[in-house]
Amino acid sequence: MQLGKAIISTTGLAVASISMGGCATEDYVDKHIAVVNQRIDGVEQHLATVEGTANQANQTAQAAMGAAQQANQRLDQLTSRVDAVEQKMVTRRPHG
Repeated sequence: MQLGKAIISTTGLAVASISMGGCATEDYVDKHIAVVNQRIDGVEQHLATVEGTANQANQTAQAAMGAAQQANQRLDQLTSRVDAVEQKMVTRRPHG
């Protein structure tokens, strides 16, 4: 009976020491979290730069669209004026 208790105690201590050896220390975890946080900070900075560039591109595109719409409106006005002038020239009799 004594031998059985000794074996169980020894086995329990061995298992406990092995399992404790597999646990990470707080310092180890903190160091690895710091590395991950550093990478996250870098990605966030890059994302902010990309967002800024995308916003600038969007503003430029919207300004270009506004200019294109104005040009199209002006072209439409000129087209109707040219059509009116051509119509007058067709209905006019030649001189001479």
